[in-house]
Formats: sequence, structure tokens, C-alpha cells
Amino acid sequence: MMAGDGLLVRVKPRLGCLTSDAITELCAAAREHGNGLIDLTRRANFQIRGVTEASWPKLLDRLLDAGLVDAQAEHERARNVLIAPEWREADDSHRLACELLERIGELPELPGKVGFVIDAGVAPVLADEPGDFRLERAADGGIMLRADGRQVGMPVDRGGEVDALIGLAHWFVASGGGRAGRMARHDAPLPPWAAGAARLASPGPHLLPGPWPRGMAYGLAFGRVEVEALLRLADGQSGFRVSPWRILLVEGAHVAIEAPDLSTDPAAPLLRVDACSGQPACPQAGVETRALARHLAPHVAGRLHVSGCAKGCARSAPADVMLTGRAGRYDLALDARADAEPLRAGLTAADLLAHFGAC
Repeated sequence: MMAGDGLLVRVKPRLGCLTSDAITELCAAAREHGNGLIDLTRRANFQIRGVTEASWPKLLDRLLDAGLVDAQAEHERARNVLIAPEWREADDSHRLACELLERIGELPELPGKVGFVIDAGVAPVLADEPGDFRLERAADGGIMLRADGRQVGMPVDRGGEVDALIGLAHWFVASGGGRAGRMARHDAPLPPWAAGAARLASPGPHLLPGPWPRGMAYGLAFGRVEVEALLRLADGQSGFRVSPWRILLVEGAHVAIEAPDLSTDPAAPLLRVDACSGQPACPQAGVETRALARHLAPHVAGRLHVSGCAKGCARSAPADVMLTGRAGRYDLALDARADAEPLRAGLTAADLLAHFGAC
């Protein structure tokens, strides 16, 4: 995808994890063929920035050689699997995700943004993250299959969970889901075999930056990290896990490393901020976003979202303070999404700094 600073090339870590050697290879590729900046996306993927039309074929070859992308394009396209990041070897999340990845070729051709959520730990943690076909921990302790947009799901027997998920994906295509684009927008009644009354188990605690049982968790301001900082994190560690909350888990680390825009402090103001790339990095943005967000972060209570346009790419959920770019100015809304009607419209950056006492 083209952005204002060049092409974006996405890397989807299998099972949401990469070894330190793989991270080192990713960084080398980003430095050689991009601009040295890497994003951690809301789908728990890495995104190499600043790739040129001339450099992307060489970058792709390098990623293929390193095993960071799938050699079969149709498998790579379908491999949109979000897994609860704190899975353990052979637990239900790990078991189901491995089986789904092994059987990815059995899926039908799906719309580009359709994805899968595997959230089968003792307590679910991904209930608020988008994903069209979901295998989750149910309130009775079993596994349930749930179609996104539905509040309840269908209990599935052990060993048949991925069969049911693949079946639901085929039903989605056969019933016209491609026209809707996403399961949550597809209003066809579910087939009887997929319509149940199972409810999600009570959610687990939210992952926060700081020490965690197997290492250290780092919050990334705006979800972005420089190659040099990522290489410092990789030095001597066993591996990395990604999350959809712009938190990077480093396995084996017990002492925090200081680096720009990396934080192990869960109260760090910048970690309460969502901001897209904005101008000039995004051609659709009507305003600059991140410099303003940096100035406002310490002065805004709660969640701040600064969006370059009404699409709200950095955050789909409502934010306590919502600033949306439009024709070079900002609209202000409270407890709202980027496309909400503004409380005040046409504000300048200076207006907002003054309003929040950040001058």
C-alpha cells in the first residue's frame, strides 16, 4: 500500500511471535529496503515503511528467504490470524492456531480484510478486537465458535473447532458475505449448526507495559519503533510476541532498555494516545497528527485519539477526546469515534493547545 513516505509492506508473524534472529532479519530488511521505521499494527502485524517501487521486489525476496512471508500468495493473503499473545505451548489457543495455519489452504477466497481470532486461554482477552470468525473461551469452560457482530456463539467439540470455523467461512461466501465485506455487516441468518447460545467467559486482565512472567512488555508510542531500538531489544533475548494493543513482549528480558518512544511505564501519557501517521505520511490525512498528540498527551485525561481523517485508522473504538482532521483543521468530539458529529469544528492546533492548557 502506498503512503506519503513510500510503500508499506506488512509482515504477519506466525502465532504472533518471532525469534530474535527473525527480528534481526526484519530490521536488516527494513533498513536496507525501507526508511528504518517499523510499525506494530492493530492486527498485531509488523509494517515496514518507506519502501520504494524499485526496492520492494528485493525486499519481498529477502522476506521470502527468511521465511517471514508465505511463498504461496493465496495463503499469505488469507493468513490474518490474531492469537491471544500470552499463549503457552500446546494450550488451546496454540493448538487451534497451529491447526488453522496448517489448513489455511482449505479456506475460501475471502474479502481482503477478513480475519480470524483465536482467544482460547483461561480467560479471553481479545473480545474488543475485530475478527470475523472467532474461536473463544466460553463461560462454561468449553470452546465456542462465534461470528463477529453476534453476542453469542456455538459450542464446539474438542477436535472439531477448526472444522467448524472453516465451515462458517464457506457459509459466509456462499450466503453473499462478500458483498457485505465483513461478518459484522453480513445480516444473513446463521446456519442452524452455527447458531448457539454460548456466552463468552469473563475477560482476563488487560496486558500492560512493564515486567511480565516471561520477560518485559514495552509500549510503543503510536505503535512505531526505529530499527536501532528494536535491534537493542533483540540483543541476547529469546524472542518477541506481538499484540494488537501496540505492546511488544520481549521473552527473556528482565531489565528494561531505554529507547525513544518505548516505555515500560503503564502510566506513560503517550501510551494513552492513538494517532495515525497524518500529514505528510498519509495522502488521505487532512492534518498533522502526531506532533499535536505529543503536546496534548500530558494534558488530556483518558484516551486521546488524533485522526487525520474520518476513517479513524488508528482506533475504531470511541476515545474520551476525539480530534478529527478536516480541510486543514480539527473537529473536537468527546467519547466518540473519528466519524462522529463534532462538539466543536474548524479548530486550529493553537486553539486545541490553548483549550487543554498545553501552551
